[in-house]
Amino acid sequence: MFPAFEAMMRRAIEVARSTPEADVPVGAVLFDATGRELASATNRRETDLDPTAHAEVLAIREAVKVHGDGWRLTGCTLAVTLEPCAMCAGAILGARVGRVIFGAWEPKTGACGSHIEVLRAPGELHQIEVRGGVLEEECSALLSTFFRKHR
Repeated sequence: MFPAFEAMMRRAIEVARSTPEADVPVGAVLFDATGRELASATNRRETDLDPTAHAEVLAIREAVKVHGDGWRLTGCTLAVTLEPCAMCAGAILGARVGRVIFGAWEPKTGACGSHIEVLRAPGELHQIEVRGGVLEEECSALLSTFFRKHR
């Protein structure tokens, strides 16, 4: 594993730990091509009463404000603690994110190879590098702890 990926994921884990108590702890951090952090976000779906308030979407919304290329995040890396769902994968494609690294696999809703494949679907105009399972055990532990408390 690339050391930079591990450092990026550690930052995403740190962000996930700040998720509001009612929300599933997911952290997303967007980095520019030099590794500078552009934006970070947690899931806020329950807190904001907004079905689109996933960490990835919120981080993308903030990153485009500071990146300097309009809505395009070409060359940027998104580190997220949980495999993105189809909605988030669509936002990632739309924002032209260059690379996605994620920690825990999500077999029920994952759209990066677990359940379906959105980011690397044949015929996509924008090619995204995807690497899953980065610090997977640590990312999965965040989720396990949350669901033990809430079930």
